[in-house]
Amino acid sequence: MTRLPPASYFLTSAVFHYLGPSFAVLLFVHVDVLGVAWLRIASAAVVFAVWRRPWRLLRTLTVSQRWVLLALGAVLAGMNSLFYLAIDRLPLSTVGAIEFLGTVVLAAVGARTRRNLVALVVAVAGVAALTDVRLASQPLGFLFAFANCAGFMLYVVLGHRIANTAAGGTQPAQGSMSGIDQLGAAMLVAAVVATPIGFAGALPAFTHPTWLAWGIGVGLCSSVIPYVTDQLAMARLPRATFALMLALLPAAATAIGLVVLGQVPTFQDLLGISLVIIGVALHHDPTVAVSRHIQAAKGVPAVELHTLRHTETRDQPALGSSVPRIGVGGSQHQ
Repeated sequence: MTRLPPASYFLTSAVFHYLGPSFAVLLFVHVDVLGVAWLRIASAAVVFAVWRRPWRLLRTLTVSQRWVLLALGAVLAGMNSLFYLAIDRLPLSTVGAIEFLGTVVLAAVGARTRRNLVALVVAVAGVAALTDVRLASQPLGFLFAFANCAGFMLYVVLGHRIANTAAGGTQPAQGSMSGIDQLGAAMLVAAVVATPIGFAGALPAFTHPTWLAWGIGVGLCSSVIPYVTDQLAMARLPRATFALMLALLPAAATAIGLVVLGQVPTFQDLLGISLVIIGVALHHDPTVAVSRHIQAAKGVPAVELHTLRHTETRDQPALGSSVPRIGVGGSQHQ
């Protein structure tokens, strides 16, 4: 599984990132929105607890890592709840486009080449075409969508940190599951944080086995499969590269909204999807070109060079040395 190309993990994540929420929208008819969000988070927490037993990390985590996991858990709880409140009021494609706008800041800071800047401009134009914001129609929906956007940006930063730091603060070994174990711990925190605001709304599902199974399925599709594949991708891609690839998410949201929810895209929507895909196709990782030059000059075997490149980039802040990593409570850790 860990030998697959990083892009394959991301594409899997892109599909399930919105497939689960589209099923959640259908469940909103029977269960309160925040109740569905709690079912998603709680079911994912149970899966991670049984699968990874993340409490085993407690003895090896540093104090700083524990704070990061607490912050990530709070972000997951807030982000998921806000996202569901938004898609209850707005089309999935619109919320997906707004969700991307926060990550464009990460990609913009990390894009150091002219080609990457052009790719970013094209992708943003596509997102703008998809969004077509009309604040007058659903101001509360857009408020939730932009708040979720901020949460999603924090998820990318904090998620990238745990993907590239093993328990104990060391660099994870190639193929390590440490990031997924830490994600499982953060999901347990998220379940605790979400319980006061969502558990009451989820109670009707416990009297209807079909609704309960539906909610568990939403958790698997939304918070297990995409987050695990996110970790596998984040551990193999620089943060800026991962952030720019997130431009695919509005396109995935539009396609899934059409197939599952019957939300038919307009010509402007299709134009936006095309621009987003073009922007991602234009994106170029400059470390690949540098590696080829080194390989040609020194005769380093391709496999060894690939391993070296990822060893060098995984624990470097991809946003550049001038941008501090985000910590907790306003603190900054280099």
